[in-house]
Amino acid sequence: MRIGLLLMAVFFIVSATQAQHKSVGKELKKDTSANSLKEVVVTGEYQPQSLRNSVYRTRIINSERIRLRAATNVQQVLNTELGFRFSNDMVLGTSDVMLMGMSGRNVKILLDGVPMIDRGDTRESLNQIDINSIERIEIVEGPLSVSYGTDALAGVVNIITKKAVKETLNLNARVQEETVGDEYSPFSKKGAHLQHLGASWQSKGWSALGGVTHNDFNGFNSAPALATSEQIAADINRWKPKEQWLGNGRLGYNSDKLNVWYRVDYADETILSKGGYNPNIFKSVNQKYITNRYTQQLQGDYRLTDKLQLSGILGYSNLKRTTRSVLHDYSTGKEELSTGAGEQDVSKFQSTSIRATAQYKLSDQLSFQPGIEVNLDGSSGARIKGSPSINDYAFFISSEWKVTDGITVRPGARFIKNSVYDAPPVIPSLNTKFRLNKDLDLRVGYASGFRSPALRELYYDFFDASHSILGNENLKAEQSHSFTGSLTFTRSGNSDFRSVVSGFYNTFRNRIDFGLSASDPTITTLINVSRYKTTGGTFENTLTLHDLQISLGLSYIGINNRFVADAPKAGESDKFAWTPEVNSNITYTFPGIETTVNLAYKFSGKRPFYQLNKNNGIDLVTLEKTGSYSTADMMIDKKIFKSLNLNVGVKNLFDVTTISSTSVATGAAHSTGGPIPLNYGRSYVVGLSFNWNKN
Repeated sequence: MRIGLLLMAVFFIVSATQAQHKSVGKELKKDTSANSLKEVVVTGEYQPQSLRNSVYRTRIINSERIRLRAATNVQQVLNTELGFRFSNDMVLGTSDVMLMGMSGRNVKILLDGVPMIDRGDTRESLNQIDINSIERIEIVEGPLSVSYGTDALAGVVNIITKKAVKETLNLNARVQEETVGDEYSPFSKKGAHLQHLGASWQSKGWSALGGVTHNDFNGFNSAPALATSEQIAADINRWKPKEQWLGNGRLGYNSDKLNVWYRVDYADETILSKGGYNPNIFKSVNQKYITNRYTQQLQGDYRLTDKLQLSGILGYSNLKRTTRSVLHDYSTGKEELSTGAGEQDVSKFQSTSIRATAQYKLSDQLSFQPGIEVNLDGSSGARIKGSPSINDYAFFISSEWKVTDGITVRPGARFIKNSVYDAPPVIPSLNTKFRLNKDLDLRVGYASGFRSPALRELYYDFFDASHSILGNENLKAEQSHSFTGSLTFTRSGNSDFRSVVSGFYNTFRNRIDFGLSASDPTITTLINVSRYKTTGGTFENTLTLHDLQISLGLSYIGINNRFVADAPKAGESDKFAWTPEVNSNITYTFPGIETTVNLAYKFSGKRPFYQLNKNNGIDLVTLEKTGSYSTADMMIDKKIFKSLNLNVGVKNLFDVTTISSTSVATGAAHSTGGPIPLNYGRSYVVGLSFNWNKN
């Protein structure tokens, strides 16, 4: 509490000394429009398209909204968005994402359109992207398998990175200090600490950009040096210390006809897990989980004529995940490598992506986009069976037909050759947009989806003290059918208002999920669920009025599944199990003191999930639930000088740490019965950001 009062005092002192420059405040007001109705989207489009003209319903989170949240990773931005939920693996120190009732394996994560790779089923890659390099996040719900292939069943999250600004030279820096629960020590040890430095340059078509970020999270309730096994069991080593070094660079050239650029991103992450101290031998097993990831991409667009444009992407990703365990002797200070199961391991994953498209405009009413895509995935390591690879080759084509000024139709199809699975002969989609009047738009769509099992699901065996996960080489490919619809009302003038009512219905066949091994019920493996359905709807509203922007959203999402096609089991039902959500984002700018206040809130209702267990050798499927909770962040951003901003605030206002669960047994690879850890508690934030431009 004293830390919070100190942060607020700092803010008001600075505010009192800076209540001037009203003209600058007016500029600030324009910039803080966190969700402008005129924003441009690129995901799934032939070329950059306004939000209203897009055939797909797309959500946008722009850089200003990210900045006002004082976020240090993507999860902190998405956790108050409708349909998003995150779960934590407390043993490994990682998290996973869910979207609209589907797990992370069905969510396609893209970095500038290039697929991100992950070691396991959790989408760790989402939090290994430098938050300071992000220009905006585009979210398209529902299958985009025609455009983006496998994994895009639940939707696509496309992280769009920053480009060099118009000015000749830009320098930017950021430092942020954050308490972790009730723990904090300035700039080191306890708490969370962020430092960032970046620069960009642009002249005569050439541009360059680079940045480096250091994130240092020192854990919470971490085990002390001489913690006993009983203390570990009593919830001491919950939130693992994590240190990240994130770097990126971009070099590009742009002319009237040609736009080409190269980008590299690098992540070095170390998670520390201290084992329990054994007082009999004065030793403990300490582990480090080390991730090294780099992604390279070369992209280009060339306009041959006013009617024909060619685009290409060449991407390469390399991921190495190392587990290093040592037996630490506290009596001598010496360390030696331990020999337990899974305590020494190196796993490597590589992915090459090639994508080429042509955008041909036959007339003002009719356009075509044919394209080819090749994905080559490989892996190796002690936990991986052999050195497997999966190659995926695809040809896709779509067209956009403007039937009238108010009707747009986009049919599409994808043809796939997979080196492991027989893909469907064709994957079709049909999206339509109707402009009913100057304010009202209707979108209706159908899409088929196909997802081949990933290497990690087929060949990756993960065994350690807390995990027993067996890969399954007999998995079948997932297929889906999705129906979506939305009605959008937009009104612009002295105020901007946007309201969207949407609904979806998805059916999945052979959905991949965790289950129990038939030969050994103590081992978790991957199985095909014969039937799985999700349905639901959202109601989202955004109002921008002078210095105020406020949004309010509601969603209601249901899931239904059956683990066998021909015989019901305990816990099964043809009824949907439903989850409600409510969110709101409020931003207000005080022009006179050049200050912006942002409040982000979300209520997450009880979430049902199906759990597969064995009782006396009999398979049982039970419907369990996690409890409801509310989360909120409040941040205040204050312009001190022309190039310097101060931000202070509170994250996790309601101090939520765990949520209840009716599960009493392990029903998935990363979950256990009892309360589920959600957060380490309320935290207080203070930071400075510097942004300087020279023309």
